[in-house]
Amino acid sequence: MEKKGVIAEFKEFIARGNVMDLAVGVIIGGAFSSITTSLINDLIMPLLGILTGSISFAALTVQVGPAVITYGNFIQAVLNFLVMALVVFWMVKAVNRVSLLGKKEDDAPAAEPDTPAAPTAEDLLAQILEELKKS
Repeated sequence: MEKKGVIAEFKEFIARGNVMDLAVGVIIGGAFSSITTSLINDLIMPLLGILTGSISFAALTVQVGPAVITYGNFIQAVLNFLVMALVVFWMVKAVNRVSLLGKKEDDAPAAEPDTPAAPTAEDLLAQILEELKKS
């Protein structure tokens, strides 16, 4: 058994395709998050403000003693999450549809019972979403 140095192991780890794919996904996810935040703050919230009598959700607060609870910001965060989840859902559906078009049913190899199933696009996107939530 050949013993590798830490640098060599690190290079091998980084050179793996799935690590690079995950890194690209996290970076694109961060940029995508700013786009959905802008969509919520700059388009959807003003339109909801018009429908609700020009109420800014960010201005919705309750004061309990010295504490100010800004539940309007929470409403905006929930809307941001829902828009992000909806777009990710559409992306997963599109990727699945494209991957199904590329495959024929008779071309699919039979899975061996001992072989673990590869992660689905939904699993990978869920992992990326969890990483984005952590950062």
